[in-house]
Parts: sequence; C-alpha cells; structure tokens
Amino acid sequence: MIAGSRPAQSDASTTDALHTCIALLSTVHGYRDGYTVEHEDRVAGLAVGIGTQLGLGAPRLEVLRMAAIVHDIGKIAIPAEIIGKSGAYTDAEYALMKGHCLVSYNILSRLNTPWPIAEIAYQHHERLDGSGYPRGLGGGDILLEARILAVADVYDAMTSVRPYRPGLPLDFVLGELHQMAGHLLDAEAVDACRNIALRDLPTAPENPATAWPRPKMSGRQCT
Repeated sequence: MIAGSRPAQSDASTTDALHTCIALLSTVHGYRDGYTVEHEDRVAGLAVGIGTQLGLGAPRLEVLRMAAIVHDIGKIAIPAEIIGKSGAYTDAEYALMKGHCLVSYNILSRLNTPWPIAEIAYQHHERLDGSGYPRGLGGGDILLEARILAVADVYDAMTSVRPYRPGLPLDFVLGELHQMAGHLLDAEAVDACRNIALRDLPTAPENPATAWPRPKMSGRQCT
C-alpha cells in the first residue's frame, strides 16, 4: 500500500486475527522486556492522539495503533544487558541497537495483511532530512504514520525514566521537539503532540525552544 492511502477493508475474521497476532506479539515481548512494551503502549496512545488531530480516519488510526504497539518488537533480538544498560553504548552496541528496526520489519512482514504495519515500524527512526536509520529515507519517502510514530516515540523516550537517566522536564522536551520540527520531525505532528501534552496543564511555557537548559547526555542512547 502506498504512503497516505486508505487501507483496504478486510473482513471481520481477518481483522480479528490480525488484532490477535498483534496482541500475541506484544504479550510475548512483554515477558522478556516489560519496560519496552510499556513504552510501546504509551507511544501507541499518543500516536493515535496525534493522528486524530491530523485528521486521519478510523482505519488509518487503527493501522497506526497496531504498528505503534509493536514498533520495537525487534528489540527482542537485543541482549537484555544492552537493553537495560545504564551508561552510553559502545559503537558496536549502538549498531546492534539500531538493528532492531530491521528485525521488527522481518517479524511484522510475516503478518498476512495489506496494511503497512511492518513498514511503519521499519521507518520510525527515519528523519525528514535523511539523517535517520536504517535506510536514510527523507521527506515524502517516509509514511505519514511513521512520521507520527517518530514524534510520539521521541516524546515518550525523553519524558520517561530511562536506564541511563531520569525523565526530562516537559518544558525541555517540548523545546527539543520544537527544534527538531520541520527538518528532523514532522512539524504538524510536533504541534499536535505539544497540544496533547499541554492539554491538562494550566499554562504553556513562554518559549518552548529555550525553556530549559540542555541536560548533559552521556554518549549514545537509542529510543
């Protein structure tokens, strides 16, 4: 299915089977790496919220939700000591971590569906300027659903407690997303994410680009 197209309608039994497969993959992954599955669940909720604000219809939102729930399933192939490492990755470890996108694609492409679930997961670390991975895609070559997933993934990675650092303040996270908008991340998706993040807050930061000083990061990490 091409980028931006409406997913083909499936009969109820096929759709139910696909939902069962996605739930099964998530459950199996959770027994090995509950932390990542919790991250995927949060990302899925945020991604659907962003997609709703961007006007995606119900079928595309459901495809986005399913892809988000298992977008990191490829991390099942990464050794647990690397997944939970508290310090910066070595070059070799970082290369191994980046390989989770391809593993996710290889797993999800076995699903019997015309919907681009595997491709969305494959692309969630791509960036608009072509600096992402694993294929260096850019601009319109990245599916809208993958661009939405990328924003939700980055937001949750920064706001959540990670093995190598505590969660970052919301003002700082919004500032980072603001700086990435338009050249790394989809600007409309970033705006929608900001709207959702601030929905329950009394006031927005005065200048999201500079609201917090940049924390010191210890080398390479991976969402």
